[in-house]
Amino acid sequence: MAASQYNLQHRQEYSCGALRFPETSASDRCFMQRRSFLKGTGAVIVAVAGGGVWRAYDQGVFSVGEGPAYEPWKDWRKDSNDGSPLVLVRAAILAASPHNTQPWLFKVTNSSIELYIDTQRNVGALDPYLREEHIGMGCALENLMLAATANGYAATVSLVPGELGPISADPPPKLVARVDLARSNRQQSDLYDAIPRRHTNRSAYLPQKAIPPEFIDSLHRLTSDEPDVKIFLFTAEADRKRIAEISSAANSELYSDPAVTRGSDRWIHTNWSAIQKHRDGLTPDAFGAPPIATAMIKMMPVRMLKWAASRGPKDGYSRLMLSAPLIGILAVPDRYGQPDCLRAGRIWQRAHLLATARGVAGRPCNEAVEMIDHEKSLGEPPKRAGLLAEIIGDTKWQPTFVFYMGYSKWTARASPRRPVKDVVV
Repeated sequence: MAASQYNLQHRQEYSCGALRFPETSASDRCFMQRRSFLKGTGAVIVAVAGGGVWRAYDQGVFSVGEGPAYEPWKDWRKDSNDGSPLVLVRAAILAASPHNTQPWLFKVTNSSIELYIDTQRNVGALDPYLREEHIGMGCALENLMLAATANGYAATVSLVPGELGPISADPPPKLVARVDLARSNRQQSDLYDAIPRRHTNRSAYLPQKAIPPEFIDSLHRLTSDEPDVKIFLFTAEADRKRIAEISSAANSELYSDPAVTRGSDRWIHTNWSAIQKHRDGLTPDAFGAPPIATAMIKMMPVRMLKWAASRGPKDGYSRLMLSAPLIGILAVPDRYGQPDCLRAGRIWQRAHLLATARGVAGRPCNEAVEMIDHEKSLGEPPKRAGLLAEIIGDTKWQPTFVFYMGYSKWTARASPRRPVKDVVV
């Protein structure tokens, strides 16, 4: 999850680079005006590339956020008035997950919801212990808990203990948490209201626009009810540069491994019909490129995108990270403890929802921790674990999630989502 500003090889739903295109031009600014005209006249734009022809309509150039794959973002409150616990699941499936793998399954009754991780929905060698997939489960759990309070439930969570290990050959779904429900008063919150607006923003940020101190203070307080997660925040340029350099080097090394690339590639969908069919993975609309560039990406085959990425600047990913004025690290007592992974996911989801509610953009940049997994799986010395430990300066805590936040140049777009009927067992 090769460093270029768009990196086809680091593609988490909650962490992805951005293909380098020119800054905003007049054509970009009038793109949305032309969109209405082109749709009205039935005009078709075609791009000839690599010997093939791709029609703009067929590739969804004029259908941003439309189609069945995006309906869950619009009907997420569908069951809010009939008392069905399914409304909690509708909120949960809008959570972040690595490469938008959506590894969750739910067993729902009137008094409880069990969360299972579908361990076959994984990114292979990039996440060899399913650490990040379990973090994604924690993100879904946080949305579910916020929805419970907002829809009149008192919810009590029980996390299933366990230690993460290598991915097995034919892994069955695994129970990771149970939420017991009892009727209570409805209590809305800004974080709950932000659920349908929270999207990972992979575009360049505005380095000259600082994050307000009160927002940073709010981030620090997010773990007040979770003593097993600690959040470290860095705004000084020297600290951010050091983290960016470690992350960029890790990104390049990770994707020099063909197994990592293979595991990651299965979750990239650039074909519009495939997006509507699979309703998961990473798509051009969420890459963080300007409108015209996004249209171009949609009409390119993956091989051309990889070629374009290879032509980008070597320090592009580092510069992208440094465009954000804040970098954060979430740490836990046990990086491979199953409950700690879920706790870290809950805090990341909470932080991203808070940022969304305050108009701040955010995204993960978790390559350094992925390299910790990679080194462990290959039996290599824990180089990256040592580097991150030096940065946080506290050996009691193990970094498990890195992110950055700021104000973005472009609006983040929704990613596709599987429907509730496909995730309820």
